[in-house]
Amino acid sequence: MSSLKDILNYNQAFVEDKQYEPYITTKYPDKKIVVLSCMDTRLVELLPKAMNLRNGDVKIVKSAGAIVNHPFGGIMRSLLVAVYELKADEIYIIGHYDCGMSAVDPDVMISHMRERGIKQETLDTVSYSAIDLRDWLRGFGDVTTSVLKSVELVRTHPLMPKGVPVHGLIIDPGTGRLDLVRDGNEHL
Repeated sequence: MSSLKDILNYNQAFVEDKQYEPYITTKYPDKKIVVLSCMDTRLVELLPKAMNLRNGDVKIVKSAGAIVNHPFGGIMRSLLVAVYELKADEIYIIGHYDCGMSAVDPDVMISHMRERGIKQETLDTVSYSAIDLRDWLRGFGDVTTSVLKSVELVRTHPLMPKGVPVHGLIIDPGTGRLDLVRDGNEHL
């Protein structure tokens, strides 16, 4: 059952009671940072708290596994918009231990797609297009390698200004401990 009705009822009271007022800020990040992190539910509040970030401090982009898997995809576009249009001058790519993307098996996911009504004809059409569906759906084996790969893709992107540090970190989703795997300042 959908939670839409509960959310809308809560939202109506939230607005009427002006509970939004403590969160009023501008669209520009005060700390001039953009963070790419995983969409894992454990990180929703933990990651900002572990980094001492409050509403208005940073831009946060989320993707499964904190992966930048295409140099001209939506995640990379969001990072470029944050740098060029929203005044971010530092990028943090933050993966996490115990990430679900480390266990994603594309064949199992395709099986789940079939179970939920996606026809084989549709899967075949996608496979014949410019995308390798299994490769696109594949997870990663090692979070450190995955973070470093995304850091390098962003850092060396032809449209990324050379003076923007791209840092790689891994957060422990239980404690919030951050482990540095790449200091982006070393490449400036």
